[in-house]
Amino acid sequence: MTDQPTLDVRNLRVEFPGRHGTVTALDDVSLSVLPGEILGVVGESGAGKSMTGLAVQRLLEPPGHIAGGQVWLNGRRIDSLSEPEMEKIRGREIGAIFQDPLTSLNPLFSVGRQLVETIRLHGDLSRTAAKARAVELLAEVGIPAPADRIEHYPHQFSGGMRQRVVIALALAARPKLVIADEPTTALDVSIQAQITALLRKLCKEHGTAVMLVTHDMGVIAETADRVAVMYAGRLVEIGPVAEVVARPCHPYTRGLMGSIPTLGARVPRLAQIDGAMPRLDAIPQGCAFNPRCPLVQDRCLRERPELRPMGAGHAACWIDAAATEKAA
Repeated sequence: MTDQPTLDVRNLRVEFPGRHGTVTALDDVSLSVLPGEILGVVGESGAGKSMTGLAVQRLLEPPGHIAGGQVWLNGRRIDSLSEPEMEKIRGREIGAIFQDPLTSLNPLFSVGRQLVETIRLHGDLSRTAAKARAVELLAEVGIPAPADRIEHYPHQFSGGMRQRVVIALALAARPKLVIADEPTTALDVSIQAQITALLRKLCKEHGTAVMLVTHDMGVIAETADRVAVMYAGRLVEIGPVAEVVARPCHPYTRGLMGSIPTLGARVPRLAQIDGAMPRLDAIPQGCAFNPRCPLVQDRCLRERPELRPMGAGHAACWIDAAATEKAA
């Protein structure tokens, strides 16, 4: 991997204006993904994970818009591009994998036709050459007998195989960045493991940068190189996945880790985080997590913490990491 990030998100802010005021969905989010790296983005529903991926691709539903910050792809700023310019980047430079493969595949067309059309859209290839490339892609993502299966329709594939086809579509133009939004949620555990192993393999062989959005810390621990933890549209912790999993610094991250069942662990019940994620139009003053934090202090109620070096990464917390660990 090089020091030049494939994706560099700087102080990203996303707003949704409405009749009763403006809702801030993302607030000062900064993260980067290096070539060949998998960055996991994790948090509860409503934390801003998927919103970050959509904002990078400029796929926000109106009236949502990027209200501040910058998005850089391979050293080029893309958040200020026109829509026609952005359309040339989606698919060609940024691939996307979504949660339900059936929403990404047209049931009326064979997977081969969909792959060939995608390949030809983003590259100057004849139909014959594009079909040969499509067969190669199916083989690369682990579809058996790809020359035969290329003529099959989505309903003739299992859920795991359909997701492999979606990954092939995302890789059709050899993008440098792939945004995978909950790519394993609809799959059983064994297929999840196969898909995450495939993502790791593609990163290492092709130098593809992957932004993996999920609520599953187990998937993050098995797949990602680094992890970014989000809460209420803000980034609360980011660092190497092994360190964050073993020694989380932010109380919210510690709560997420405590709620994961561990084989062999003898505990009467799993830990839980009391309360719920605040509405985006009712985020409390200071630290957004303060109503649910077991270590809350007066300063947490007044001042918003910024990311600062803590442990092996960075965390947005006023409480020292040692105190957080001691209280766990």
